[in-house]
Amino acid sequence: MPKLTVRDLLAQKGESLQLEPLTGEVGLDRAITVPEVSSPGLVLAGFTRRFASKRLHALGETEISYLQSLSADARRQSLEKFLSYELPCVIVTKAQPVPTELLQVSQQRRIPVLRTKLKTAEFYRRITPFLAEMFAPSTTVHGSLADVFGVGVLFIGRSGIGKSECVLDLVERGHRLVADDVVHITERGQDVLIGRADELTYRHMEIRGVGLVDISSLFGIQAVRRQKRIEVVVELCDWDNAREVDRTGLDGATTKILGVDLTHVMVPLNPGKNITVISEVVALNYLLRWNGVDPAQRLNERLIQRMAEQRELREYLSEDYE
Repeated sequence: MPKLTVRDLLAQKGESLQLEPLTGEVGLDRAITVPEVSSPGLVLAGFTRRFASKRLHALGETEISYLQSLSADARRQSLEKFLSYELPCVIVTKAQPVPTELLQVSQQRRIPVLRTKLKTAEFYRRITPFLAEMFAPSTTVHGSLADVFGVGVLFIGRSGIGKSECVLDLVERGHRLVADDVVHITERGQDVLIGRADELTYRHMEIRGVGLVDISSLFGIQAVRRQKRIEVVVELCDWDNAREVDRTGLDGATTKILGVDLTHVMVPLNPGKNITVISEVVALNYLLRWNGVDPAQRLNERLIQRMAEQRELREYLSEDYE
């Protein structure tokens, strides 16, 4: 789980979220440990049984209006109860005036108070994707990722087997490079894996014997993209007559990355094999299956039907004595 502090939030999203710290440096190094934001209206009213204190807490117009409706003593008592928990920070939306008691008690508890000019709904809309990305499960894979006919194809295999050369050939044929050598993978939403390049090596590839090349300079900016959903894993392996390889495509092999099942295709390499065309066929075949068309399954069904017809014919002829 990545470590995110209130100071990091200000540094990375302060401008986008229009945040300003109202308590100076107080509590800015507090850790944000969960990717949720909530409104603590019930807690301010006194109900604390199911209070998720580790979340970020946004005080919208409803919460501030409620606090202002209380007497000074009741307001302080409500805020002292609210701020008695180890909160990461409190954020006041819509540039509302902040009750003096909130600033006083938060200073005592060393809990930072921020304020944004954004309306509450807009603040939630902007911060939610950021927190989801920061806390999403992630991993790094040695391989190359390309966008082939709109399908994210991740090439894996031993070092030097030809992953980069294959992707370079795909780029030359009009497809797009996403990442080479190091692919950062993040889970987004429900079983969605997004792959991207390292920021330092984005747009670049290492071609053995040539060195580093800038793909966008050679083929144009349309030849690269920042990130792509990974849908198919193509494993390049050395040719081995003893290795069992799927010949029909009926097995539907899959592999797991971050617990997500992905279509897995193993391609053994031997001299003269056109791996680039095979990769394009893999992507097109995936699109067919995604649209409900499975060529291997259809052929298998036709073969089964033909064998059944032949069996019925043989049975009929065996009983025809005329």
